[in-house]
Amino acid sequence: MRLIAALLLALATAAAFAQAPVRVRGTITAVNGDVLSVKTKEGREVQLHLTSDAQVVTAKKTTLAEMGPNAYVGVTSVKDSQGRLVAKEVHSLGPQVPQMHGPWDSTPNSFMTNANIAAHAQASGGNELTLKYKDGEQKILVTKDTEIVTFVPGTRADLKPGETIFSGAKVEGDGKFVAPRVAVSKDGVKPPQ
Repeated sequence: MRLIAALLLALATAAAFAQAPVRVRGTITAVNGDVLSVKTKEGREVQLHLTSDAQVVTAKKTTLAEMGPNAYVGVTSVKDSQGRLVAKEVHSLGPQVPQMHGPWDSTPNSFMTNANIAAHAQASGGNELTLKYKDGEQKILVTKDTEIVTFVPGTRADLKPGETIFSGAKVEGDGKFVAPRVAVSKDGVKPPQ
């Protein structure tokens, strides 16, 4: 009986892992049809399989003014020595991305906030954004060093060795990474990581 319970638990865990999205960040080392070979930021080699209808978008620099009021954005931030959240990156988001605020894995001790810009005001060191999401709000400082990026439609021709990518992939039961969308660098502008 214990053996059966252990097997069922292992299968449930494997199924849950197979459905969990995985963030793939890195540099394309090769392209073979629908498969991108990617060297991740951690130095691993990953084979990223694109779905037949995978969306490709390219990163493009923008400004908060161009994003407009009430823009839906993702902000990667870290706390400064005074405990204020300071934005490393601000990027536009599509409506399918869930609102949230929580720990992020791009750099140590970082946070991700997906929210609408409710207000912005001049503050010491830059502009302070008030971001509102369904469970609350955050005030985050945007400085002159903050990268501000939007995405524009790209094509598979933009997926070339040497370009940087970011993708939320699903891991299938056989361990294959499958991506329905890939953000790729263009003209030196990297997608937020």
